Amino acid sequence: MNDIENSTNPFDDAPVIFRYTRAQAIEDGVLVDLTAWAGETGFRIPVACTASVWHRYIVPPEGTASLGQSERGRAHDLLWMLFLCIRGMRNGPDKDWLQFKVVFLQAPRRHETVTLKAHCGPGDQAEPVLTIMGVDED
Repeated sequence: MNDIENSTNPFDDAPVIFRYTRAQAIEDGVLVDLTAWAGETGFRIPVACTASVWHRYIVPPEGTASLGQSERGRAHDLLWMLFLCIRGMRNGPDKDWLQFKVVFLQAPRRHETVTLKAHCGPGDQAEPVLTIMGVDED
């Protein structure tokens, strides 16, 4: 046997110094769980967005609630545009993230086209999960 066959992973017995789970991020408000609403849209895996996306785009800006804007409606718009983007991919993604666009009413008579990023990665139990974030977020 050579040294490579005898070697073991040096981290096998190492103590975990720090672990921050997706569940903890949702509990802390770092992520906002959209899974129930996403399921109504057609998603079959857990979906969350960052607190930044939630507060910048899902929470209706001042003066827009009277125009019919609500968290539920704005989240639906975001989830529907992501769902359509995923469905429109012909051969499946070649990476674990994609960018998509959503138009949000940001003030009376002012719409903003926003580019967001969705990342598909492992959840706390290595299950697939989606996280929606700004293009400048990781």
